[in-house]
Amino acid sequence: MALESATYISELVDTNPAVSDPVGQGDDHLKMIKTVLKTQFSGLAGTTAITTDESEMNLLDGGYEGTAVVSTGESGGTKFLREDGDATCSWQVPPDTDTTYTAGDGLDLTGTTFSTDLKANGGLDIDSTELSVAQGISQYDVAQFATGVVDDDFLRIDGTAVEGRSASEVLSDIGASPTAGNGSLVTVGTVTSGTWNGTAVAAAYVGSGVGKLATDASWTGSQRATAVTDNDGSYDMDAGQNFITTPSGATTITFTNITDGQSGFIKLINSGGETISLHSNSKGDANLATTVTTAGTYLLSYFSDGTDVWLTNSAIYA
Repeated sequence: MALESATYISELVDTNPAVSDPVGQGDDHLKMIKTVLKTQFSGLAGTTAITTDESEMNLLDGGYEGTAVVSTGESGGTKFLREDGDATCSWQVPPDTDTTYTAGDGLDLTGTTFSTDLKANGGLDIDSTELSVAQGISQYDVAQFATGVVDDDFLRIDGTAVEGRSASEVLSDIGASPTAGNGSLVTVGTVTSGTWNGTAVAAAYVGSGVGKLATDASWTGSQRATAVTDNDGSYDMDAGQNFITTPSGATTITFTNITDGQSGFIKLINSGGETISLHSNSKGDANLATTVTTAGTYLLSYFSDGTDVWLTNSAIYA
């Protein structure tokens, strides 16, 4: 007897009923078909006719993946249905996926990945994934100011930061203090070199027993001037006080930069008997030039009154 037991369409036998089956089983076949349809399509509970064709129904069987959903009310090519977040949906044109990437200044591009190269000693660092300035007090670093730095401060390096110091703090730092009423320093240490460009040092600041040029003084140390060798007979009073001359030809005794009050000696070694004469500003005995022209060694003393230089001579020495 060809009568199957089925609940779903897949269980129906398409060769049933057989020609030899009893006619009385016809109602059983029809009832089974109704049961299968109502069980298989249990969601169709309304009375609205279904007009979807087979191609549209086939979309329900995984047809959406990779397949455009076509709307008869939209034009302009393929679109996608977007949920707009306000309980509505709209058809949207897919974004352009053919994107061109261009690296700007300071960037490198490999495929779709951007990167940056830091210039050596450029003052920048990459800290993990963040770009930052190179902080510190080394070359090319950016100094970081400590809290409390204010206008008119002096700056002092404190570790790797810059610390602000007031004028009074700086004086304390260097072990000095200002005198009353001005900003000069009391404690300056020992001056070992340099040029004095300040005002004259008052006599009160020169120690007891130290020679003072503007006052009477007893000199306990040696005070002398080194003799200057000058063979041309022209004596620069700014160059020295005492001179040694060995003439090699006729010589005129002359003085330059004549200074009032200067005095000294000239050792004249005239071993060749060279002719000696006096400049108009060089004053001496009428026989002085003749005397020292004779071969020999002489000691001449001189004194200047600021205009002329007065000379005397010793006797000849062997």
